[in-house]
Amino acid sequence: MNASSYPSLPVLMVDDEAQALDSFETVLLFAGINNIIRYQDGRDVMPLLSRQEIEVMLLDLSMPHITGEELLSMVIRDFPEVPVIIITGSNDVETAVNCMKSGAFDYMVKPVEKSRLISGVKRAIQIRELQRENRLLKAHVLSDQLQHPEVFSEIVTHSGTMRSIFQYIEAISNSPQPVLITGETGVGKELVAWAIHTLSNRKADFIATNVAGLDDNVFADALFGHKKGAFTGADQARAGLIEQASGGTLFLDEIGDLSPTSQVKLLRLLQNGEFFPLGSDLAKHSNARVVVATNQNLQMLQESGRFRKDLYYRLRAHHIHIPPLRDRREDLPLLVGHFLEKASNALGKEKPTPPKELFSFLGTYSFPGNVRELESMIFDAVASCKSGILSIESFRPYMPQSDPAAQIEVPLQPNEPSTLPEQMHIISSMTEKQMIINALNKTNQNRTKAAKLLGISRRTLQNKIKEYGL
Repeated sequence: MNASSYPSLPVLMVDDEAQALDSFETVLLFAGINNIIRYQDGRDVMPLLSRQEIEVMLLDLSMPHITGEELLSMVIRDFPEVPVIIITGSNDVETAVNCMKSGAFDYMVKPVEKSRLISGVKRAIQIRELQRENRLLKAHVLSDQLQHPEVFSEIVTHSGTMRSIFQYIEAISNSPQPVLITGETGVGKELVAWAIHTLSNRKADFIATNVAGLDDNVFADALFGHKKGAFTGADQARAGLIEQASGGTLFLDEIGDLSPTSQVKLLRLLQNGEFFPLGSDLAKHSNARVVVATNQNLQMLQESGRFRKDLYYRLRAHHIHIPPLRDRREDLPLLVGHFLEKASNALGKEKPTPPKELFSFLGTYSFPGNVRELESMIFDAVASCKSGILSIESFRPYMPQSDPAAQIEVPLQPNEPSTLPEQMHIISSMTEKQMIINALNKTNQNRTKAAKLLGISRRTLQNKIKEYGL
């Protein structure tokens, strides 16, 4: 198992007493904060800050050569982005007030409680991470560029909404905070989770599991592992998923199906980073990044009491919602071409040519199974294809028996671009006429919206209306 440094930038501890530094370091290491620099001479601090960026600074006030208050003023003046936590043996209110007025992030009196030290340092780290994410997001918005477009190569799209999601993923990729991915079944939530892991540059593995249907004991054993003899059949110790993912990413799919008891166990892990393997009273620590996904509405589940509010807010430190395929129909031609290539290679067949009317036909379907459903359609059509032209008849069994246009559940966005073919070549003119009628009815006779709904130009629609005497 590879260890990774947390936080990404080091925590600087400055105290002239080696014993105090040892104590602080032990506490922070237990909490998973292992990227630490120690200095006993305050005169070395400013040269260090000039050549290396740090995450947070712990500073003692009573030191020889240069006092902590003097050093605090210098750091705040030259490196105001660095949060400085004062740790001192002096319980003097006036000194504390002066330090906070000078710009100290926090003030702690020795001996410092372990939980107080850990929470203070973690809070400072989180604020630095938010500052970096905000800068990255601002840079992405202004430049409208992706720094690592290759990471998203498996997610086939040219949707503006998806591009914004990719930019957000790049901005939060290095954050250790949990990520909640929501979206309907088949939209590609695990692909997004993998992209987050890849961009995070974490040294350990991406560990994925589906928690739907796991009872509390199985979930605890799977997540935390067990020691030898913990229960009947536990002939040897086994590391749990959270330990296997330490230094990497743990992806928990279908988190909305987790039982209330298992929700409590996951919450404790997220709160303090500690866990106990079954049968053990010795706590372990994991710095795995937790990413969860669900096709359910967690906000509605928590309002009904089926999902804990505190866990919900812990999990959605970062939230990514992936739109359904029906909200990005401009991706249909790209996806069809991608899956035709994939299916042909998998089945060892020549890539067939899709009929022009296929895009208009698919453009009126709501795709309740989203991208995954489209992939299944294409694979089945390629498998049964006996010529160089894909048969549209292969797709009809997937569609409702009634008119497909009547099945669209989400209205088309007014500014949504249409990249579907400009001409309609429907096998049955009666079906074509009925589709036009339904599209016009669905858009309150708005011809521009109806044309986009059908995947054709407004001029083509006008010609068809004239042709059918509508």
